[in-house]
Amino acid sequence: MGKDLKGKELGEGIVQRSNGTYQARFVDKFGNRRQKKSKKLQEVRQWLADATYIDKHSNLDQASDMLVDAWFDYWISIKKQTVRPNTVRNYTERYEHNIRCVMGNKLLTDVKPLHCQRVFSKMAEEGYKTTTIYQTRITLYNMFEFARENDVLISNPCKKSVKSDMGKPSAKKEALTIDVQKKFLDAVVGYSYENQYRFVLQTGLRTGEMIGLKWSDIDFENRTMKIERSMEYRYKVGEWRVGPPKSKSGFRTIPLTDEAIRILENQKLKNESLKLVPMEWKDIVFLCRKGTPVKNSTYDTGLFKYCDRAGIPRFSMHVLRHTFATRCIEGGMKPKTLQKILGHSNIGITMNLYVHITEDEKQREINLVADALKVI
Repeated sequence: MGKDLKGKELGEGIVQRSNGTYQARFVDKFGNRRQKKSKKLQEVRQWLADATYIDKHSNLDQASDMLVDAWFDYWISIKKQTVRPNTVRNYTERYEHNIRCVMGNKLLTDVKPLHCQRVFSKMAEEGYKTTTIYQTRITLYNMFEFARENDVLISNPCKKSVKSDMGKPSAKKEALTIDVQKKFLDAVVGYSYENQYRFVLQTGLRTGEMIGLKWSDIDFENRTMKIERSMEYRYKVGEWRVGPPKSKSGFRTIPLTDEAIRILENQKLKNESLKLVPMEWKDIVFLCRKGTPVKNSTYDTGLFKYCDRAGIPRFSMHVLRHTFATRCIEGGMKPKTLQKILGHSNIGITMNLYVHITEDEKQREINLVADALKVI
């Protein structure tokens, strides 16, 4: 039993130091000495109680007696080996920001559907968008489903009866109209990222796929390019991260239009004019004037500037991908072909998320079947 400076008992593991501060410490199940210091006795008492409880309930050999916090740590460690870094980051952010505060210190087996509902309802009250709440549901469901599949839980508490279709509606991302697209392209002529913006409008690449594109991926003779990686700059760690495309369907070969070939040839000349290109970036297609790749967020920042210059509403890089898809459908491309070019795992994603059918297109389509609809 520890004592304070006056000799009063403070409880096991807690002492008062000569400078007046309190210290709590214990040895965890891995043999590590852990401690906490504070001027407040109650603070170290609470820490000791929480830390020893978590230590006791984070034993994978007794998984049914684990805390949700401990189960998440185990689950995410498995996910790091099987999914893309972006997915791990999204899962972790949703857990840290929205799930932990509601159920992190609960026993895994004590979580009920009402606790899951509390997560989503709390997010809606705090002004989160519907899409973010849905992403949180995916995290919660997958984490508990892993427990169910491993016989730690009898059933998944994130049931269908738990409603998550709440929160603020997200702004609808629509493709650029032909008129707006022309105004935008006029506004970027001669500026830094003109080739990149035009290239996405010709190929439908995701931003990370475009950034990670290498000259070795381009087959000028057969007029195709292979998509084999995605690249993004991670500000938290201050480095570029290279990984596989978003899904298995993301690995694909895309045919190139005459315009896409022209853009690539123009970019090659631009790269050759650079004073210095570090060896690690020699094979990267789209470089900035410093001879390095352009950071993902820089493209969006540039877009806003060019939109303002053109006097059109601001949009993000992903809208260029939407626009490519829409122009393809308007031009008569079969949806299944478009699915393969975009790298979607199923046709529903292509049609429901990325193809915005304009009013003019609907009118043209209805005119095509007008005679068939005449039943006299």
